Amino acid sequence: MTSDKIRFFADEHVAPAVVAGLRRRDVQIQTVQETGLLGATDKALLDYALENNLVIFTQDVDFLRLHAEGIDHSGIVYASQHTPVGVLVRGLMLIYQVLDGGEMKSHIEFL
Repeated sequence: MTSDKIRFFADEHVAPAVVAGLRRRDVQIQTVQETGLLGATDKALLDYALENNLVIFTQDVDFLRLHAEGIDHSGIVYASQHTPVGVLVRGLMLIYQVLDGGEMKSHIEFL
């Protein structure tokens, strides 16, 4: 594992409890709300994340479509809307512990 630790970017569909759970574990995560990008297009969110070397965590399938279209990104973690918070936090922690930012570039992980 390198020192290029993953920093996450939560889109607007992510429950605040997931963000809080990661922060309690000292994982850096920004939210769309905190960055003032609420209501921005998914492409704009991918661009912001790429510029800031952030891995997007989303529960919005539109990000999967953008990936399939070949849109460049710094990584996407996707989970369905009905995944329990505990499962999300544990899955994100596993990704955080075993992958680095470079390995996530243009890559998708599914929870």
